[in-house]
Amino acid sequence: MRFTFFNDFLALVFPETCCMCKRSLFDFENQLCRVCQGKLPLTTYHLRPQNNDLAIKIMGLTKAGNVMAFLRFTKKGMSQRLLHQLKYRNKPELGQVLGKLYGQRLKQSGIEIRWDFIIAVPLHPLKEKRRGYNQSLQFALGLASTLDILIDQSLVRTKFTVTQTKKSRIARIENVEKVFGLTGKTNLEGKSILLVDDVMTTGATLSACANVLLDAGARQVDLAVIAAGR
Repeated sequence: MRFTFFNDFLALVFPETCCMCKRSLFDFENQLCRVCQGKLPLTTYHLRPQNNDLAIKIMGLTKAGNVMAFLRFTKKGMSQRLLHQLKYRNKPELGQVLGKLYGQRLKQSGIEIRWDFIIAVPLHPLKEKRRGYNQSLQFALGLASTLDILIDQSLVRTKFTVTQTKKSRIARIENVEKVFGLTGKTNLEGKSILLVDDVMTTGATLSACANVLLDAGARQVDLAVIAAGR
């Protein structure tokens, strides 16, 4: 009782606010208010997962199947600000909220793809320790809880690489060659996998990860990201 009273007091003095508009959140809201949720720049890629600009980007890089994105990325737009909050403002819960929202959207659309595992693109252990969490894994956790699918973390990053942000497409592809591997803890033979990341720009990182999973015997690897970059 005392603990509840203390929490109520803190909520009164330091109310939880929307990470976008900074309005105080209701008890049923988490990270994003309903108004800002209604303003999200949604895509319809899940309705045409093999016929969109992201699917075109990975042609020749991997034989991954369906390619989807929750949000459309615009510079200085809402999706970029959300990703900035998620990655640099210590908001791992925001990743889970976005994953749950996208999971609900996939279910409502009647998508019939069935995955055995959801796997997040891993960070290097040093980078994850510095940030405190892997933002892509947080997105995966939200998706998994809504879609009732197991998370697998056997995909690992074996080499530390510099940021991809200012690299050309060719440089990005070269930067992630032979960077990812598997721990061998999970048998992926014949499995269908949803591989997720925070953003896709050139598709180099996701393609490199997908190829590792396909080489391990995965039957199908589909890709999903929070935001589709350009």
